[in-house]
Amino acid sequence: MNFDDLKNEWNAENPKGNNISTDMLKIKQAHTPIDKIRAKMKHEFFYQLFFLAFMAFIPYIVGFSAALNQVYLMTYAITCGFTAYYFFKFYVFYKNSYDLSMDSRKNILWFYYEMKLNIELYKALTYIVAFIAVGFLSAYLFIERASVFVRIFSKLSSVYILLNCFITILIIGAITELWAWFYYGKYLKQVKKIVDELDYE
Repeated sequence: MNFDDLKNEWNAENPKGNNISTDMLKIKQAHTPIDKIRAKMKHEFFYQLFFLAFMAFIPYIVGFSAALNQVYLMTYAITCGFTAYYFFKFYVFYKNSYDLSMDSRKNILWFYYEMKLNIELYKALTYIVAFIAVGFLSAYLFIERASVFVRIFSKLSSVYILLNCFITILIIGAITELWAWFYYGKYLKQVKKIVDELDYE
């Protein structure tokens, strides 16, 4: 084989080498948003744990009556149950994400879809906790401020009450969606963009 043949083979193989290095560069770029998501997951775990511990002392700080204290303990136990399930799912995902090498498109794609599922769980938990809080607030008004509660509601029309409930649900939904996007969604979008670029090539 002469020098010209070797040169032609080298030129033919060179684009493949460039493509591999480009793919590897994109995979390395995916590590940055993935690392940010992992860091935020770790921080949020401790924030939520602190908040749950703080919630346990609220009856002593506020000074609830015996009846309201029972209602609060029941709602607190339900909240802890839902949160424990969420913590378990999030922890399993967080641990498994470190077991992967994250050096291939397949692993990055797995992270993307699993994180997307966990964000949906995160939003579902937020909705549940928010509605438990609204339920407790209603119980508080009914038990502690029964006369005020009855007097106010007797003056309000059912349309006004339903409209307020609808607006409350919309506000809770908007806050939940925006928070999930701000905290995780924008980084997950960066991961998806890199995966799409790898697919395209």
